[in-house]
Amino acid sequence: MTLGLQRAPYAMLRAPVALPCLSILALVLNGCASAPARTEGAAPRPEPAAAARSDAELEALYRARIDSATAVFTEADVRFMTGMIGHHAQAILMSEMAPDRAAEPAIRTLAARIINAQKDEIATMEQWLRDRGQPVPEIHFSGINMMVHGPQYAAHMPGMLTEEQLRQLEAARGSEFDILFLQFMIQHHRGAVTMVRELFETDGAAQDEVVFRLASDIQVDQLTEIARMESMLAALSARRQR
Repeated sequence: MTLGLQRAPYAMLRAPVALPCLSILALVLNGCASAPARTEGAAPRPEPAAAARSDAELEALYRARIDSATAVFTEADVRFMTGMIGHHAQAILMSEMAPDRAAEPAIRTLAARIINAQKDEIATMEQWLRDRGQPVPEIHFSGINMMVHGPQYAAHMPGMLTEEQLRQLEAARGSEFDILFLQFMIQHHRGAVTMVRELFETDGAAQDEVVFRLASDIQVDQLTEIARMESMLAALSARRQR
């Protein structure tokens, strides 16, 4: 199919455009020689001062993010962290009785693990409170009596032993201590799990990353230890009945 156009001789087409093309090429080359090459759309390199300002801005953004992270907490979070410090302190008190009283090596091992884990968690909770300008409870012991001073602290929290139970545990020795220790520590751990559940059920609570992670770890660890202690208690009870 043809479009009705007559083809001109090759020489006639080429001659008129040759000179304009050479002129344009010369202008382009002159322009390239007079200015440095630059990739189209490329941004100019920042001056050192601009780079320094950018670093300062990034630092400011980082600090602002840290500040905002520590600002997102609720009264329920503070109450939980404050209360759990005292709750853990009593578990440590109970566990420190084991080396001189327990008959089973497994009980002493369990008690040592509880001491190490809960001391670390207490340190985390105290630092969390300090970072947010909240009062850190002061804990004092006189024998088996524990005194906690500070706002937001409830004198008796779920699972905590009464003074009578503590005296009973302190007086026990051998297999009697082992059984009482397991019974009382199961009670104590269940109380901690209850505190975590109440925190998670409170609207707006546990949005802080540290609070959420710590509470979740406490829940998982103590549920695992409850199952382990229940197995140990069943084995000890069966042995005594033989």
